[in-house]
Amino acid sequence: MKVSYLCIFAFIVIASIVNVSTAATCNAVQLSPCLGPIMSGSSPSTTCCTQLRSQSSCFCQYVRNPSLRQYVNSPNARKLANTCRVAFPRC
Repeated sequence: MKVSYLCIFAFIVIASIVNVSTAATCNAVQLSPCLGPIMSGSSPSTTCCTQLRSQSSCFCQYVRNPSLRQYVNSPNARKLANTCRVAFPRC
């Protein structure tokens, strides 16, 4: 359990750093409601799916970021995209 919280904390910190260097519309911090489903495979909230849709054009940018790649390319992230009915792009 402690490892999960540590991973979530690390993701938020990294996402905050990424936010500074990305375009105004791409903000990985907005995906924080999706951390649970990405880390554990749990069911996403409506808020998570809404944020995922709003950030879908940024997925390739997140995949190219070495700090975020492992989260964006994870099986749980793909499961999340399918559950939220968000197309997962080929980058």
